[in-house]
Amino acid sequence: MMKKLTAIVLMSISAAAFAAPKLGSQSVLVVEDETGKVLVEKNADAVVPIASLTKLMTAMVVLDAKLDMDEEISIDREDVDTLKHSMSRVPVGAKLTRGEILQLALMSSDNRAAASLGRTYPGGPTAFKAAVNAKIKALGMSSTRIDEPTGLSPNNTSNAADLVKMATAAATYADIRRITTDKAEVIKVKGRDVEYHNTNRLVGAKGWDIGLSKTGYTEEAGRCLIMRITTAGRDATLVLLNAKANSARLMDALNIRRMISGVEEKPRVMKASNGRKKAPSASKPSRRRAS
Repeated sequence: MMKKLTAIVLMSISAAAFAAPKLGSQSVLVVEDETGKVLVEKNADAVVPIASLTKLMTAMVVLDAKLDMDEEISIDREDVDTLKHSMSRVPVGAKLTRGEILQLALMSSDNRAAASLGRTYPGGPTAFKAAVNAKIKALGMSSTRIDEPTGLSPNNTSNAADLVKMATAAATYADIRRITTDKAEVIKVKGRDVEYHNTNRLVGAKGWDIGLSKTGYTEEAGRCLIMRITTAGRDATLVLLNAKANSARLMDALNIRRMISGVEEKPRVMKASNGRKKAPSASKPSRRRAS
């Protein structure tokens, strides 16, 4: 009897540890899309800088305005980052279509591209910010503040709970789904073909089915990630905020996917050779390595 009780306790501890993996990100929220059930939660209400996750909001506001995606926009000196002095592979003077600029802002998280979307919004940056505020209110993101379109400002803040709402809304836009899940794209810049890549290395990786993706990083925000994934027949949205390294953010995503994949597996009761029922030992999930 004591051996049986010990086996059950050990199995319960193992299952609990797997259901709540140790996560390096400071704020985490994982929600099952179909039911809204919270699968993982860690400091989900903490309001923190969100870096380039902002660009999902920028994209939604631009698309809501139904602007001409074929209209040519010139990258201006006004679009250059003078706050963080971040690098850009989109030179000043380059002329691209609004659709190409949206692609660079979302897929490659280019700050000049995102800044130009706000600058060229009808009515300029003031009208852009008003549209963002209206969208925030419409989505019920009561803990969110966004001052500018790139995410470079530490004043762009939110929490994981609000960002799940933003991700859910962004996933209703076919263009955002398509662009954020493109692994790479070749765009002609000043007469030459330039290949740009997705900032999320999991996009296109073996074993990953990603329906929406956006990374973010500033010194204040740490490493951030929004994804909508499908695994083991389940759709889920995950938000990771303020991981201290790319490796920590990646490991969190891997652990969360393993956890989701194992949620549906229920302990089975097997018969021992003596005819008595016994609990099986908890099996470890197989490990897949992202390429």
